[in-house]
Amino acid sequence: MRNSESNEIMIKRLLGSVREYKRASILSPILVTGEVVMEVLLPFLMAKIIDNGIERSDMKYVWRMGLLLLLCMLVCVAFGALSGHAAAKASSGFAKNLRHDMFEKLQSFSFSNIDKFKTSGIITRLTTDVSNVQNSYQMIVRIAVRVPIMLISAMCACFYINTRMALIFLLVAPVLLIALFFVFRYAYPIFRRMFKKIDQMNNVLQENVRGIRVVKSFVREDYETEKFTSVSDSIRKDSVKAERVLYLNSPLMMMSIYSAMLLISWIGAKLIIHGEMTTGQLSSMFTYMMQILLSLMMISMIVVTIVISRASAERIVEILEEEPDITDPEDLEKEISDGSIDFEHVFFSYSKKKEKSCLMDLDLHIRSGETVGIIGSTGCGKSSFVQLIPRLYDVTDGCVKVGGKDVRSYDLELIRNQVAMVLQKNVLFSGTIKENLMWGNPEATDEDMIRACKIAQADEFIGSFPEGYDTYIEQDGSNVSGGQKQRLCIARALLKEPKILILDDSTSAVDTATDALIQKGMTEYRPDMTKLIITQRISSLECADRIIVIDNGRIDGIGTHEELLRDNRIYREVFESQKKGGDR
Repeated sequence: MRNSESNEIMIKRLLGSVREYKRASILSPILVTGEVVMEVLLPFLMAKIIDNGIERSDMKYVWRMGLLLLLCMLVCVAFGALSGHAAAKASSGFAKNLRHDMFEKLQSFSFSNIDKFKTSGIITRLTTDVSNVQNSYQMIVRIAVRVPIMLISAMCACFYINTRMALIFLLVAPVLLIALFFVFRYAYPIFRRMFKKIDQMNNVLQENVRGIRVVKSFVREDYETEKFTSVSDSIRKDSVKAERVLYLNSPLMMMSIYSAMLLISWIGAKLIIHGEMTTGQLSSMFTYMMQILLSLMMISMIVVTIVISRASAERIVEILEEEPDITDPEDLEKEISDGSIDFEHVFFSYSKKKEKSCLMDLDLHIRSGETVGIIGSTGCGKSSFVQLIPRLYDVTDGCVKVGGKDVRSYDLELIRNQVAMVLQKNVLFSGTIKENLMWGNPEATDEDMIRACKIAQADEFIGSFPEGYDTYIEQDGSNVSGGQKQRLCIARALLKEPKILILDDSTSAVDTATDALIQKGMTEYRPDMTKLIITQRISSLECADRIIVIDNGRIDGIGTHEELLRDNRIYREVFESQKKGGDR
């Protein structure tokens, strides 16, 4: 019962993506019905021509019925072409909407939602899985409608011609249906497992392509090839198992067809000799037999397609049914008064269990316009700390306030527009430098972009490119250096003109002199903008109003550079280690 309910929910959720292609989806079955009626009528007309025209040497009758037969054939072809066009339009449109709905849903996900799905798994769902469901949908709106109508119509015609011979089909059909049941039962789990392994293969491929420079620098090509081959071979084995089960259909189907043909030929010959059947009727019986058996073969094709697409459909619905963890409140705050930040006894856990918190009892108040440095060991919770401010994650317990109000009371678009983040991992998209910068502000003028790039110390190297701001950035910014990428990302964030700017270790690839110029430029550009700077470089924090030291998810110390050197052991140890390194 529970399984049938989940299937019903899955089907309803998928059909919600048909939308404007409902007309084509309905038209295809109607046209298919007309095509089947014409196909069933053709053998009947042919029998009439043989019995009443050819055997009686009545050429007028042959010509008259021949023209009618030709007309029916043309109508049948027209119905078939139109139904095929409608089915293709419906399935392609359905797939387009399905991809759109999945992508739109992904955009609404918070970081915690995205963490549940691997990137490779999402890509497989948007490509391979959607294609499988599209093929299944096209088959359902056309062939799945055609088959039962053809079976019923052809069977009725057979019983009308000769009841005893029609019973042959009733003996063959159950054998094929039982075989299809076992195919569905054994092949489905294999395909489900195989799609998960395809996710793994895509993940290996994606990692290898993205990290190809690291692979080559460590001479690990053989290792990566072996890893990819292992996953690929595992998919091959599952595919062979599934196909082995599916291919049992073909010999069983052919055995049934030839058995039925032999029985009809033997019985039909006796009936003709005894005068109980005409030659035309036997000829039409052979045609109807082929229509029935071909319909049964189509059933096997439908079953195979549904077996494959069911596993894909479940994976698609997993994304469509996933509810965003972070949503807009009912009573939205429409304005953020200033850039002040308050952490009031905040606990945070990625698993949402307070006892497994990575941030514990943070109590902190940052004034608007203040520059605050954040330092701590790797994995201490620095990035988690700042990601709570624009609600990339929500607190497990406690409260984070911006402008004196809980961040959960603001419209998500508003809070994320007013809190600009330059993340640890800098991302540039394929397109020109100008197009990448305009992510920060689509309405920005050339003067705005130049000013932001000058503050981020990016204007000089942009000017060295032959095409300047129209220079094309390759995928993931592979044609610019790490430091250039960081500065472009800072400029993009500045174009938002936010009340709060968060730099999460985003100047690690630039030299200390350039880093100092960036810090100075930001302070002069927007003195009222609150700046949070995460870094491991003490020199980047010396001019901060305050510095926060985080250790194991707790605040270990707060103060100026001089105060922390005097009172905080962790800060002093970091400073001394960096000073010694500089002296060398």
